[in-house]
Amino acid sequence: MRITNKMMSNNMMNNINKNKVNMTLLEQQYSTGKKIQRPSDDPIITVRALKLRTNLSEIEQYYEKNIPDAKSWMDVTESALSTVNKALKGINTYCIQGSTDTLTAEDRESVVQNLEQLKNQIYQEGNTNYAGRYVFTGFKTDSSLIFTEDTKNLNYKITESIKGTQIKIDSIVTGGYELEDFDNPAVTFNTAPSSTDTYRIQLSYDNLSNTPIENIRYSKSIAGQEPVEQSPITGITKLSVSDENAYKPAPDKAHFIYETGEIILGKDLYEELRTADKIEFDYNKNEFANGDLRPEHYFNCTRTDTDKPEIEPVNFEKTTQQIQYEINYNQKLTINTEGADAISHKIGRDIDDILNSVDEVKATEKTIGDVKKRLEDNSLSDTQRQRYERMLEQLDTELVLKKDLMQKAFEKGISSSLSEQDRVNTAVADLGSRYVRLELTENRLSSQKVDFEDLLTKNEDVDLVDTVIKYNSAETIYKASLSAAAKVVKNTLLDFL
Repeated sequence: MRITNKMMSNNMMNNINKNKVNMTLLEQQYSTGKKIQRPSDDPIITVRALKLRTNLSEIEQYYEKNIPDAKSWMDVTESALSTVNKALKGINTYCIQGSTDTLTAEDRESVVQNLEQLKNQIYQEGNTNYAGRYVFTGFKTDSSLIFTEDTKNLNYKITESIKGTQIKIDSIVTGGYELEDFDNPAVTFNTAPSSTDTYRIQLSYDNLSNTPIENIRYSKSIAGQEPVEQSPITGITKLSVSDENAYKPAPDKAHFIYETGEIILGKDLYEELRTADKIEFDYNKNEFANGDLRPEHYFNCTRTDTDKPEIEPVNFEKTTQQIQYEINYNQKLTINTEGADAISHKIGRDIDDILNSVDEVKATEKTIGDVKKRLEDNSLSDTQRQRYERMLEQLDTELVLKKDLMQKAFEKGISSSLSEQDRVNTAVADLGSRYVRLELTENRLSSQKVDFEDLLTKNEDVDLVDTVIKYNSAETIYKASLSAAAKVVKNTLLDFL
């Protein structure tokens, strides 16, 4: 085979170029630290890199954004629930103090003030927010749990339901006397005040609209069978709390007292309803005070804005509203706790009962003080003095009865606060279990992030030591090829003549 000079030159140039390309590739790897510079350099590395980068990007989204945001939300929620729990413990302590019979009027006043402040604190915690989003209001994160100011332009038609076992058997003092009764000749002060049992459904709100409750719907079940709807109870009489018969319905009747938010049942009606699985009724409320819980977070209701009658009424349906964050591949976690699961109307209503009972005792004590002051008047006739003494005797009886009811109200406050603590503790425990899951996922993602970063490095990055060695070797070969080429190119025909 004949080898010409041109053939040798071409081979020489090809070899030099190959060596130069190889050295250039190694130089690029050395300067960039990457195995490839473009997808076409190695499609397998490219595909693997795209998959690893996608996975790493998702992990970083979960690990660096979703999980920290979820933890912050849950931390804020846990802090609010802890404050509620402390307030409930304080309420329990004050109710224990109030249930004793050794409290002076000043002691009672101090206890009442503290109870009212603690109640307000509990409901204020319901408005806790994280980054401008209310944490206790489910999907309605832009709506506060409580009213932040007195509101009179919103009317709510509320559907509330209870169980028959929630009907309260309470006592009230009847036959009491006022100072004005002295001037009424018809009042003889011969009848002593007495304590009477009442069967009471206490609604979640007081100061309700002056509109009657149309009916009471209820259902009962027999063992092993589904609850069956019963015929509604109608003809419920609407009365004011000042009506002397407000707490004395006929055995088969019911009275609705709109100022106090109570339905007083007759004894026969109570016997019918006390075993009911569900008792449901509709009522209206159109004035809310600062601190009142918003009905839409607790009940099925319809809201109407009386200042804007052109706007259609808004219907709210009470459903479970879980805010879920995606914290891993196909793994979601509920981060919120709904206010209805932790903060109820009950503790507020029970404290209101305590405050009312204390006010009743204070009013009677004041009346007794006024009567004693009048008895100091030496200008009184014997008839007047005897009348005042009979009145004082009946007032003393009334005071004993009202103090007894006040102590019972405090005792109910003890059990109520313990019950509410159980509710809050359950919510905290549920939140804590979810928080532990979140931390476990965070730890796992932290390990996965390190693993994927290591895999990505092994897939894309070069071994610098190995690259330097290969680069030096390629440089030596390239220089050798240049040296060999120089020797070959300089030989001509004259060198052999």
